[in-house]
Amino acid sequence: MRVGVLTGGGDCPGLNAVIRAIVRKGVQEYGYEFTGFRDGWRGPLDGDAVRLDIPAVRGILPRGGTILGSSRTNPLKAEDGVRRIRENLAAHEVDALVVIGGEDTLGVAARLSDEFGVPCVGVPKTIDNDLSATDYTFGFDTAVGIATEAIDRLHTTAESHMRVLVCEVMGRHAGWIALHSGLAGGANVILIPERRFDVDQVCAWVTSRFKASYAPIVVIAEGAMPKDGDLVLKDGTLDSFGHVRLSGVGEWLAKEIERRTGNEARTTVLGHVQRGGTPSAFDRWLATRFGLHAIEAVRDGDFGKMVALRGTDIVRVPMSEATAQLKTVEPSLYEEAQVFFG
Repeated sequence: MRVGVLTGGGDCPGLNAVIRAIVRKGVQEYGYEFTGFRDGWRGPLDGDAVRLDIPAVRGILPRGGTILGSSRTNPLKAEDGVRRIRENLAAHEVDALVVIGGEDTLGVAARLSDEFGVPCVGVPKTIDNDLSATDYTFGFDTAVGIATEAIDRLHTTAESHMRVLVCEVMGRHAGWIALHSGLAGGANVILIPERRFDVDQVCAWVTSRFKASYAPIVVIAEGAMPKDGDLVLKDGTLDSFGHVRLSGVGEWLAKEIERRTGNEARTTVLGHVQRGGTPSAFDRWLATRFGLHAIEAVRDGDFGKMVALRGTDIVRVPMSEATAQLKTVEPSLYEEAQVFFG
């Protein structure tokens, strides 16, 4: 049996650990052969592939990014996309496909499997931790660690100059990174996409912090919105999945805070720093387990499923169910963090 593997969407730490686990177990225990498709869905769409074997995955466990490359290609919007994928899978004698990705990448896999009979197994990947049906996605723990370290460093420079520092983190629709890193890093304000914020209230929290002789740290997710405004966009262009490019809400908020309070405010945008570098121990552990269970699902012929973490167990859930809606921050969790605001 020959199994195809691809990594789609935004890169994140832990992708290589999944590839390694899939290949190691597939070769050693089942005698499978593997083909890696380059650059996400572009690979099977264009027939761009490379052989994967044990030597090819040796030493990649601690490496960030993905040895297969990634992209935001949407094959369902390409001309004759489904036909081209079928023909290229057949040309490379691929019997099943392991798809590693987030909401968009796995959404394509779900449709290909359920509607067009392409045998796919999904592995959940996103630093945003916003995929339902799994407690955690790999990449999230690393991103939170990077953001928390950045916030720790911002505290010292903020105190030195007694200025407001706004830290913008990733999070288009879900504020998990902002919530976890903000709470862990001792931020004085945390703003997330799930709850629109009042700029005057933010300024009141900032002023309260200064009265206590401390410099405020504001953590804001890129998708957070003010009550009387809209998303702050980098530009109006859309990717192939219809997403706009977000950037700038942190800078906008810093200017508003400075204008309304008179206190100097600066912005740090972490951006792709959160995605890069070596994965944390937890993400290596989780990604490895996902890979081991994904190839088991292939062996069992349990296609159309995604492996997921429930407690400490790895289970299988329908990909269509896992991508039906995003997992967002619950109000009760956000209210816990508000104890430390101001």
